[in-house]
Amino acid sequence: MRTIGVFDSGVGGISVLKEILKEFPNDNIIYFGDSLHAPYGDRSIEEIRRLCLKVSDFLVFDKEVDALVIACNTATGAAINIMQERYNIPVVGVVDNGVNEAINSTSNNLIGIIATPATVKMNIYPNTIFKLAPQNSVFQVECPLFVAMIENGWVDSIESDNLIKSYISKFSENIDTLILGCTHYPLITKYISRYFSGKIVNPAKETSKSLKKIIGDGKENLKYNPSRVFFVSGELQKFKKVAEEFLEQPIEDIRKIIL
Repeated sequence: MRTIGVFDSGVGGISVLKEILKEFPNDNIIYFGDSLHAPYGDRSIEEIRRLCLKVSDFLVFDKEVDALVIACNTATGAAINIMQERYNIPVVGVVDNGVNEAINSTSNNLIGIIATPATVKMNIYPNTIFKLAPQNSVFQVECPLFVAMIENGWVDSIESDNLIKSYISKFSENIDTLILGCTHYPLITKYISRYFSGKIVNPAKETSKSLKKIIGDGKENLKYNPSRVFFVSGELQKFKKVAEEFLEQPIEDIRKIIL
């Protein structure tokens, strides 16, 4: 039976997993949340690559997944090319899929991006956008505090509301499309939409559709009972609590592991 591996620096990849489960209800899923090392976005590119390869080697060589989804923008930018060369299975990231949706969504060619410091530093979104649609103007804003707050359980408070407002207010009002350039951010879309009225792009949805085009829908697995296994490198119960809230279903099989 086919197994799809999904990994992120922590709980943010749940936004991608949620879409994967919709598209692939009959496949085994293994999710790895490297919350011990979160956020990746505050680390050097070399360190991000090292962490990514540890996790992906575990999923590919130890767990023998049949496809790998990098459910992290920072990891996608830092390591997807290396992974695609390293493994003989499909490896899909979130950046290209988010870019394609943004290009198709904007009506005035003004695209905003909110992301981690590392993702902004790598310029992976602007570079990809300009390569595909050079007529666009791209504006990036670093949001260094979002990931830690989401990992610890986002609370809708005056402080968190002011934080979102301070980040979004850095964009011109003319920007009509906003890419959530970190997979943690879709988990707080409803709060972000208080201050951004245009099109908000969640790359997770397009990523799951892209994977489906590559590996098929897995309907041949209908007769099997698929498994859902979660590996977490950090605090187990904290991850479980936040992940279940955003996944909107219980997590039964969750295991602590440090690679």
